Amino acid sequence: MKIKDFDEYLFQELRDPEFAAAYLEDALNDSLEEFLIALRKHVQANGGMTHCAEQTGLAREALYRMLSEEGNPELRSIDTILKSYGLRLSIQKAMQNAA
Repeated sequence: MKIKDFDEYLFQELRDPEFAAAYLEDALNDSLEEFLIALRKHVQANGGMTHCAEQTGLAREALYRMLSEEGNPELRSIDTILKSYGLRLSIQKAMQNAA
């Protein structure tokens, strides 16, 4: 499967809120950088940065910066983005590794 075909498939799947929630949660479990990449892909799949900026009131340029691999968004900004797509962050007790 070509990368372009995979991206098209992923973008189609990311339009499903349940898939998107699982995808974002899995990325967050990996790392903050992976989560920001996954959130950027979710935004791109659901109308793009301009649409997200209109929904959230955040500047489009700021969205590009904060959702980059080097981004360092405020929790408030991530919350605003997620809520605009009907998603939210939640806290769970971490599973402890067996010693």
